[in-house]
Amino acid sequence: MMKFDTQSTVSVIIPAFNEADNLGPVIRFIRERHPSSEIIVVDDGSTDNTAEVAYQAGAIVYSHAYNIGNGAAVKTGIRKATGEILVFMDGDGQHHPEDIEKMLAQFPQYDMVVGARTRGGQASFGRAIGNRLYNLLATYVTKFSVKDLTSGFRAIKADIAKSYIYLLPNTYSYPTTITLGVLRDGRSVKYLPIKTQRRISGKSRIRIVNDGVRFLMIIIRICTLYSPLRVFLPVSFFMFMLGLVRYLYSFATEGRFTNMSALLFISSVIIFMMGMVSEQICQMRFERRVADRPVTRHKAGGA
Repeated sequence: MMKFDTQSTVSVIIPAFNEADNLGPVIRFIRERHPSSEIIVVDDGSTDNTAEVAYQAGAIVYSHAYNIGNGAAVKTGIRKATGEILVFMDGDGQHHPEDIEKMLAQFPQYDMVVGARTRGGQASFGRAIGNRLYNLLATYVTKFSVKDLTSGFRAIKADIAKSYIYLLPNTYSYPTTITLGVLRDGRSVKYLPIKTQRRISGKSRIRIVNDGVRFLMIIIRICTLYSPLRVFLPVSFFMFMLGLVRYLYSFATEGRFTNMSALLFISSVIIFMMGMVSEQICQMRFERRVADRPVTRHKAGGA
């Protein structure tokens, strides 16, 4: 079986913001286990010496002039990376670098490999519940069992990652976008169970309410972009059932068909037709994008 030369074609991308206390051990461990890999740290406008620590530990460092966002740092890393496989991981010490080897072993059979956190590996009970709901919504839209939609620890073929740069947001929700995009394109995804640990120091900057709402809106936006009928159809059905219930109630109590029932029925038809049109536009856009995508050949090693 053909396989990638993982010692020479891997780029590890680590977005970092004020992670000077955590980055050093992570980078040194990766350098020790994967000496030929490219390690890229994108300093997203840190106010401490994150960039200096990363450079001294042996990473290639790119710095933003100010804090733009975790997703923006990832996009910078994707643009700068030269490897054929890109590994994304956090710089706060929560991810175990030894899991990188397990991910790379899944290539080239899979297009993307994601580290799926166990229940005990979630930062808090509230975030665990939220992530569970996101996973269920993504599973419904993609018709694929999504184990961890928001995991930032993943490996993906570089040409695929680069094709999604224009879609990725500047915030923490880039894993959501790239996951839904890969699955919508019919790419193969593998989830590997991983264990995470508490941050070595500092606190997470993800806010449950604000970022949770943002994650949800991005999921809905990407779902509408890639599978609009999966979003429009339930809303249309809900409006139709609401109209039916309203009609039965008004007929039983007043013996007539009311304007509200008519409005709900008409709304359900309009929403359904909008979904159909959106689905056709999405399909044409998808076919054009696939036709315009350049064919990339990967270097191959031994059998």
